Amino acid sequence: MVAKKVLAEIKQDLDGYVGKRIRLKANRGRRKVIERVGILEQTYPNIFVIKLDEKKNLGRRVSFSYSDVLTETVELSLCKEDGDKKIVCGER
Repeated sequence: MVAKKVLAEIKQDLDGYVGKRIRLKANRGRRKVIERVGILEQTYPNIFVIKLDEKKNLGRRVSFSYSDVLTETVELSLCKEDGDKKIVCGER
């Protein structure tokens, strides 16, 4: 029960960033870490979608679950002119 509540809080926190420019850092295992910039396009009950800013793959989207944020497999930062600000979601 507690896990569902925390995941719902993470979703609610991310709802406030829809349409904002986000820096994504995802750990893909075996020392594979990807860093991309994109727009938080939509939040759904179980996942969120980021539209990436890439020249070679226009309109490419990636999705992650809220549990990825909880386990810190995915780190999100808000892109600002004066530097990035890490987005902290849910209770830790």
